[in-house]
Amino acid sequence: MTLLTGRRVVVTGGANGIGAVVARRFADLGATGVVLDLASATADPPEGWTSAPVDVRDEDSVREAVAESARRLGGVDGVVAAAGVVPSWQRLDALDLDDFDRVVAINARGVACTIKHVAPVLGPGSTITVVASLNSWRGDPNIVSYAASKHAALGVVRSAALALGRSGVRVNAVAPGPIATDALRGRMESRQDVTGLGVDDALRRAAESTALGRIATAAEVADAIAFLTSDLSSGVTGQCVNVDGGIH
Repeated sequence: MTLLTGRRVVVTGGANGIGAVVARRFADLGATGVVLDLASATADPPEGWTSAPVDVRDEDSVREAVAESARRLGGVDGVVAAAGVVPSWQRLDALDLDDFDRVVAINARGVACTIKHVAPVLGPGSTITVVASLNSWRGDPNIVSYAASKHAALGVVRSAALALGRSGVRVNAVAPGPIATDALRGRMESRQDVTGLGVDDALRRAAESTALGRIATAAEVADAIAFLTSDLSSGVTGQCVNVDGGIH
């Protein structure tokens, strides 16, 4: 398939989880790119892609990573901001504000920093897609910091779409629901004492909350991002596309 042939793409948080699935899918669709992630992350980029270190909390790190990516690729016309963190459960009355700051620094400030530094290297027809969350539009009493950070990230997306639209750059988000990654399974396992549910039961309950009767997959999230990166979505900007199986 050649949907993304010729696209030069940067994927933050691309070493693991959804970001890694996006990078592989984009490579299959013809894109070339650079996977950006923490130096401590073990990146295994797709064939023809490279990797470089970045810490989205550090503006100098982001500036350098973007410049290096543009140099390697000869330019950048697609960005996927997938770097993010999900904190452990904390009720509001036990909220650790230092951890709150850490989560917001990665999930919201990191998105803003990424867009700030990629925008100058993007030309007409370029795209930025942010991996948001269902918690971008609904709250959760157990992960207040995460919900706050993802609400903020969506605000950055909508504002950036207005700021960059007249330059021909489109900015959108995707909002996955629960995705059965190793990280989600680990979180479900750690919450068993609170929820009383094993991992399989927790996944089953999550599936039952959707219109499709199943949870969406990381591959389906990657396909939605591919659509938003391609010319098929040329009239779409400032939007948040839910990829959650129809959570209700």
